[in-house]
Amino acid sequence: MIRFPVNDDRQFNNADGFAMAFDPAWKECHSKGLLSGLDLDEQIETVIKTFDDHPFIQSSPQQARQVARFRVRLLDLEG
Repeated sequence: MIRFPVNDDRQFNNADGFAMAFDPAWKECHSKGLLSGLDLDEQIETVIKTFDDHPFIQSSPQQARQVARFRVRLLDLEG
């Protein structure tokens, strides 16, 4: 089994690096009640604002939003 640092805060300018940051940011926003009453696009924007300095958001904002929508569907985060 390959182990990796749990508290690794490196950011990578690619979709995988964005997804690794998006998932915990979504969970944190959800736990704080920041996503209540918002439609999906508003939820995604709220989450992205919490780490908008991420290199993938800076270099590929449209792709980052597409990855975010994919993550929400893939992990069934909406329901």
